[in-house]
Amino acid sequence: MSLTILHVSQPADGGVAQVVADLVRGQIADGHRVVLACLPEGRLAATARAAGAEVHTWAAVRTPVTGLAREVGTLRRIVAATDPHLVHLHSSKAGLAGRLAVRGRRPTVFQPHAWSFAAVTGATAVAARCWERTALRWTDRVLCVSAQERGEGTAAGLRARWALAPNGLDLDRFDASRLPGQEQARVLLDLDDDGPWAVCVARLCRQKGQDVLLRAWAGVPSRVPGARLAVVGEGPERAVLEQLAAGLPEPDSVLFAGRTEDPRDWYAASDLVVLPSRWEGMALVPLEAMACARPVLMTDVAGARECLPSSEGWPLPLPVDDHLALRDALVARLSDREGCRRDGARAAAGVISRHDVRTTLARVAQIYADVLTERQMRFESKDMTTSH
Repeated sequence: MSLTILHVSQPADGGVAQVVADLVRGQIADGHRVVLACLPEGRLAATARAAGAEVHTWAAVRTPVTGLAREVGTLRRIVAATDPHLVHLHSSKAGLAGRLAVRGRRPTVFQPHAWSFAAVTGATAVAARCWERTALRWTDRVLCVSAQERGEGTAAGLRARWALAPNGLDLDRFDASRLPGQEQARVLLDLDDDGPWAVCVARLCRQKGQDVLLRAWAGVPSRVPGARLAVVGEGPERAVLEQLAAGLPEPDSVLFAGRTEDPRDWYAASDLVVLPSRWEGMALVPLEAMACARPVLMTDVAGARECLPSSEGWPLPLPVDDHLALRDALVARLSDREGCRRDGARAAAGVISRHDVRTTLARVAQIYADVLTERQMRFESKDMTTSH
């Protein structure tokens, strides 16, 4: 059955946007009509349009209350104009505005991509948990990308109809055999240092923990001579992070590389990829890096343990916000470049076997089918009750 599927996403770049883009491409290839509501700028709109999606402007901001009434009204008009069989809401702002706009009148899947209440504290976190519990009445499925993300929802008191579809990759695109060698990649990126490089690819924001990484890095170059760190990405915390880096004992050992549209050369150039996040659902960057045969250091956030290799001897994720543990792990890994190469090869094998985007697409398709079947059965049951 060919469906009209409406995806709604506030993030227009980064990991969430990549997940949405992969779904859009795969669903169009399967013969569905795919509609996307998102910011007009950013990579997501252009990628979806090129794939054949119908793209509508939804000028939403990240903050929960700002612009909410306007955003809800815009989504109502998009739903009315496109008449989707199913609405798929991505991340917290789309989950808020979308469920207020639809209110259960259409089959609705909400995919948090990390919980909103994990990003805040105090009264704001209480309010976020309360909203998520309330909004379940308008949610046919809560789709999590990791079992740990689902567990965090359950612990917050959510009694949802859960579904699980771990993030996947286009394994042809992230294929170590198709990448330049490390030396060639460093030439391409104009990195004139042949020592050990750690690379962090992420939006520069509190969630991704680059401030923790820089505090950890203060103790690395003195113990690993020639070690360098590349911070790849843009975001609201850049100025603060640059100031923090300027105060390090060896500030020249840190490179702020800015935004990249394609991180594969950075993975190829690295010895180690680091993502010291404070919260996640299941981050894409570690999966991408491992598919490119690079080992990763991650914090113990949702999805981390599930995407690491299951083989014995692999180091566990690090505690969140612990810069001393991160420092020691960086020193140990960067001091053993040959070990990094071996671990990268092991990591690639694990990702290839467990995180193919085609598997993710098939799981999402089954979730849609289950939701639509349940809706149809409820409608038929209600119709039979009314007729009697």
